[in-house]
Amino acid sequence: MSAARTRIKICGLTREQDVDAAVAAGADAIGLVLYAKSPRCVTPERAGVLARRLPPFVTPVLLFVNETAANVRAACEQVPHALLQFHGDETPQQCIEAAAGRPWMRAARIPVDPAVPFDLLKFAADYSQAQALLLDAHVEGFGGAGKTFPWSRLPPNASFHAVLSGGLTPANVGDGIAQVRPRFATLAVDVSSGVESSKGIKDAGRIHQFVAAVRAADERLARSPHVPLPAA
Repeated sequence: MSAARTRIKICGLTREQDVDAAVAAGADAIGLVLYAKSPRCVTPERAGVLARRLPPFVTPVLLFVNETAANVRAACEQVPHALLQFHGDETPQQCIEAAAGRPWMRAARIPVDPAVPFDLLKFAADYSQAQALLLDAHVEGFGGAGKTFPWSRLPPNASFHAVLSGGLTPANVGDGIAQVRPRFATLAVDVSSGVESSKGIKDAGRIHQFVAAVRAADERLARSPHVPLPAA
């Protein structure tokens, strides 16, 4: 039995050498943050420069937080083939209007405290036009804080495409894939701080370690695909 291939996004890139390292390691997508309060923020023009280094079939992703539709569309002019990621408090209609027909995904910011309620299935229904939901920990600053959320609180069976994010590292991404993939139609993974030497500065060695850990997890699941879900 062949392994299902987990797609990988390296997010928060700010330097040419980091883009090149992500591509060399085998990443499927890179994330470019267009949120002024983030230490990983780049301008739309800078995002365009970095995205133009990408070879075919590696996708640039533009990350926005509560941005105006006009600014989203202006940024898309710099990176015409980008996938859009809405990571703030955007309503479904705001996402649709800002995307203007482009593919987009929506971040679901899941509380770290399991006592705080969060209905992911309702959230998915509300954002049914998203290409995927990115599952991130609800932290101050809209992501990139290296925090995980309790994976056990995810629904056991959901029909949408998911991207697991929030505190992933080369050490824990294999466990995340094993626990979370059986719950969704497909699973991809997204990492930012877990492959950094400092905020906004990626470490090529850690990127390669992360990709290798994902591939190892894929191989393990191919050998033993029926992994029981942990108790919630």
